[in-house]
Amino acid sequence: MTTQLFSRFVALVMALVLAACTTPAAQQPDQMAIRQGVIEQIRPTQIPSSHHTGVGAVLGGLTGLGLGSLVGSGTGRDVAMVVGTIGGTVAGSEVQRRYEQPIAGQEIFVRTSSGVLVEVTQPTTPDLRVGQRVYIQGNGDGARVVPQ
Repeated sequence: MTTQLFSRFVALVMALVLAACTTPAAQQPDQMAIRQGVIEQIRPTQIPSSHHTGVGAVLGGLTGLGLGSLVGSGTGRDVAMVVGTIGGTVAGSEVQRRYEQPIAGQEIFVRTSSGVLVEVTQPTTPDLRVGQRVYIQGNGDGARVVPQ
């Protein structure tokens, strides 16, 4: 009975942790801005991974805790839970670190039709070149440069 209750508690905590890591809702279509311009410069860059820091360690620790709670009873069980939590945290952190590779990207400098210079960083798009007429869709981090 206790193991079943504990397992449900761990599942609930894991669901809450994953829900907290979701990204904010996308920008509403009526807030979308589209501007026109000409590409003045393109520079290669690296975009940091979009993986959430610490999620691997938390999930690994919770998994280790759950597995450790299934071992033995009394003090041995408590020790197994602590060792499982520490081991799971280290393993989860290592797994996450291996998947956090930067993404190849490009900084695109666009001179808009109003004369403003706009810089957009996005994943590499092979169909863009200097002097090309483009649209800038969106604002802030959600902005993207696309060919006209």
